[in-house]
This record gives sequence, structure tokens and C-alpha cells, in this order.
Amino acid sequence: MPEIKNLMDKLVSLCKRRGFIFQSSEIYGGLNSCYDYGPLGVELKRNLKDFWWKAMVQTRDDIEGLDASILMHPRVWEASGHVANFTDPMIDCKICKARFRADEIKPEKAGQCPRCGNKDSLTEARNFNLMFKTFMGPVEDAANVVYMRPETAQGIYVNVYNVMQAARQKIPFGIAQIGKAFRNEITPGNFTFRTREFEQMEMQFFVKPGTDMQWFEYWKEQRIQWYDELGIRKSKLHFHEHTPEERAFYAAAAFDIEYEFPFGWKELEGIHNRTNYDLSKHQEFSGKDLSYFDDQTREKFIPYIVETSAGCDRTLLTTLIDAYDEDVVEGEARTVLHLSPRIAPIKAGIFPLVKKGGMPEAAEKIYHELKKHFHVFYDDGGAIGRRYRRMDEAGTPFGITIDGETIENQTVTVRDRDTLAQERVASDKLLVYMQEKMAAYKRKE
Repeated sequence: MPEIKNLMDKLVSLCKRRGFIFQSSEIYGGLNSCYDYGPLGVELKRNLKDFWWKAMVQTRDDIEGLDASILMHPRVWEASGHVANFTDPMIDCKICKARFRADEIKPEKAGQCPRCGNKDSLTEARNFNLMFKTFMGPVEDAANVVYMRPETAQGIYVNVYNVMQAARQKIPFGIAQIGKAFRNEITPGNFTFRTREFEQMEMQFFVKPGTDMQWFEYWKEQRIQWYDELGIRKSKLHFHEHTPEERAFYAAAAFDIEYEFPFGWKELEGIHNRTNYDLSKHQEFSGKDLSYFDDQTREKFIPYIVETSAGCDRTLLTTLIDAYDEDVVEGEARTVLHLSPRIAPIKAGIFPLVKKGGMPEAAEKIYHELKKHFHVFYDDGGAIGRRYRRMDEAGTPFGITIDGETIENQTVTVRDRDTLAQERVASDKLLVYMQEKMAAYKRKE
């Protein structure tokens, strides 16, 4: 893949042009760090979540699903430490009014604004709570304060024994959830990399103390392998181990899976050994016994938790960045997204070569048959090369052209987005052909 200058600018433009991602409330000037997913974006996001859910829940016997409420009892966030500690030290510039996290100010430039350059213009650092606060009920007073959840994990912790009993599970087992979370980030940016409203894909795995590090290593391996299956290039991924200074005080171990974004190596997913801290705190604040009794060993203990936590929006952005490419085909510049067929929003473009000779009718028949199984797109406008280019830009893996030979022998031309190879396939074998190709897909470096 050649080095692409201004990749993020090009990607933002493509996302708007092709209907992946739009700026929220754009006609009013937009709302900073909030985005809407368009027709292709919502399909890609749904496919990505389905791919994660299949790996984490559907194909496993030891993980159950949950969809916890966004609004929870305020004591949940007191127990978790979010009310007291979920803060960023914040510094303001008195001249240009910009706001920064304290760790963004380089020590050698203390007192100097990174934006306007004025010296001695910065305020002292003050803590800024990242949770969005609202009120439940008709009266807006302190007694009715509730919070928009800043993470989905706490909904899992307070439901662990509800799920365990209902699903007849025993430790070790996990609970997975995909859901919205909200953080009043001081410095969001880099498109959808850090936003104030986002969707998490989290799994909390409950284990017996003493087995936690074995499970931690297991989930590290499982999660890095999932990105390979997703089609992310291995050369762009690595593990970053948290130092004791970076790690939460209660964590026994913490690693990030990082991706090499155009703006540097950044976290894609966190894998953490949270020990028994979370359930111990909820036991303390709720007064409920959250210990587990092992029938076989006759032991009683508070379970340890191994967490895997990924941002859906950040993962989607990663797939787009990793897939973006530019090349030249038949003398024409081409923009292409090498998205895995497993998550591509459109699986195939259906193209009658010309609008006559029975080709549109044959194409529509194929379109309606495949549409029962996949999201496909019918396009009869313009030269066939231009139609291919439009689908390449949308990340569509297959281009199916219906021509004169189709009318004679019921075969079609299937063009591969990545290799540009073309193959004749019987029209009644298209479904099986596409399924086999998608199952066998492997992204090349």
C-alpha cells in the first residue's frame, strides 16, 4: 500500500460523499465531536457489531449477552469511583479561551498556550468531571441527579448474579454487552477516534482468584486474533503494556491493543485484569453479598474480572483507515476500500451491461435473489468502468455484470475488487460462490 498524504482529510471527504459518516447537525454548523452514520456507515457498523457478537457470544457457551440501561442508580457511580475520580485536570488559556488537558502541556513550555503561543496565559489545573449529568423527575435538584453512563461495564457488574442464575452459568463465565456511553471529553478529535457519544463492545469475564492471569493471557490472544479475522493488517497492530504508573491502582495487569493511525500509535482495545475490585466496591456500597460459592471446591470468594473493552466507533474508523487505498486501473486513478467482505456494507454491485436485450430483467432477477441474503446494490447508470469505481470506493467486494452471454447460458462475470480478476459464474451458483469467497477471505499486507 503506498503512503497516502492527508489520509484523514481524504477519508473524511469520502465518508461524507459515500454516506458513511456525516457531521451531526451540519445544517446548523455542526455539533463538535458528534457524528451521524449514513446509509453505508450504519450497515458497516451493524456488520461490525454482528461480527464481534458472533465471536464473543454466539459461538461460545461460556459468555452471555446483556443490554443494561443507560441510566442507573447514582450509587453505582459512587461505588465505581466515577463520581469522585473520573476527572481530567483541565487548563484554560486566558487569551484565546482554548482548553487543554494538563498532560498536553509539555513541561518545557509550562505556562505557554499550545494554540496561540502566549506565555503566562494558562490557568492553574483544575479537575473536570467527564460524566454528563441530568435529572430524573420533575424537580431539578441534587436529590434527582442521575448520570449518563460513561462506560457499559458497571451494568454488567450489578447484573452478574441475575445473569448467572437466569442462564444457569457457573464461574468461569462472561457477560458481553454492546451499548452507548457518554463522556464529556475536554479534547475530542481525529474524526470519530474520540467522541462524546460513542458505542462500546465490552466483555467482562468472571473467574476464580488464582486463575485470573491464565484467563488474562487467553483473552489477549483471542482479541488480537479477532482483528486479524476482521481483516486488519497485522503489521499495524501491537500490544502496549501499561506501566505501573499508567495502570489503575486495583489492576493486576493491563495491556492495550494499539493500531498505527495516521496520527500515531493509539489504543484500539483494552484488556485488563481488574482483580475483585469492582464487585468488592459494589458489595460495600449496596450491602449485598456478591461473593460466589463454588459447589465443587466448597470455596467462597469474590470473583476476579478479566475485561476486554473496545470502542465500536473507533474500531469502525480503524477498518476504514486500514482499508483505504489509491491506485491506477486502466489508466484511471481509483480510490478503493479493501474492507473485509464479512463487514463490507454492500456485498455486491449488480450491473446490466446495457439497458436492452433482456439484460436489465436478468439483472433485476439476480438482484432480488441475492438481496434475500445480502445487502446488494443495483446500478445501471453510466459506463461499466465508472460503476465499478463507485463500488470500489464503497468497499464492495464483488461486481456482478450481466451481459449478452448471460442471456445465452445463464452465466455472469464476477469481478474481484482487490485483484480485479474476472470469473464467469453460473447465475444460480452465485450465492454459494459469494459465501465461499467471504468465508475464505484473508487480507494481504
